[in-house]
Amino acid sequence: MRLALYQPDMPSNTGTMMRLCACFGVGLDIIEPCGFVLDDRKLKRAAMDYIEFLDYKRHQDWSTFKAQASPERIVLLTTKADMPYHQFAFRKTDILMVGRESAGVPLDVHQSVDVQITIPMQPSARSLNVALAAGIALSEALRQTGSFA
Repeated sequence: MRLALYQPDMPSNTGTMMRLCACFGVGLDIIEPCGFVLDDRKLKRAAMDYIEFLDYKRHQDWSTFKAQASPERIVLLTTKADMPYHQFAFRKTDILMVGRESAGVPLDVHQSVDVQITIPMQPSARSLNVALAAGIALSEALRQTGSFA
């Protein structure tokens, strides 16, 4: 199981998800371009020394990620899906992907992933913080697959 960040644009959220993956023993893919310098001070502050324990890869762009990662199944976490994350059957080989904090993912990426899932929310709510959403969905995926570190 891996977590992929599509063109992240907030270093604090990226750092938080790096720390999440390090603590859970989950690999991380960063699909560039990022909206910040990857070694940004805020990123290092949020990830702290957990970067040392993290298996992460940087990919130049979406097509490079698809070619290099060779994922069996990409599961996109999005507000535009109908399938609730807790009703979805995760696999150990899934790559769970989240979009940019400011814009999600473009339509062509939506259309090229294997599955789209969502976290049910109150109708008046737009979205959760991307790092929080990643933690919720990743936790369920690890629970279902018996993959907690």
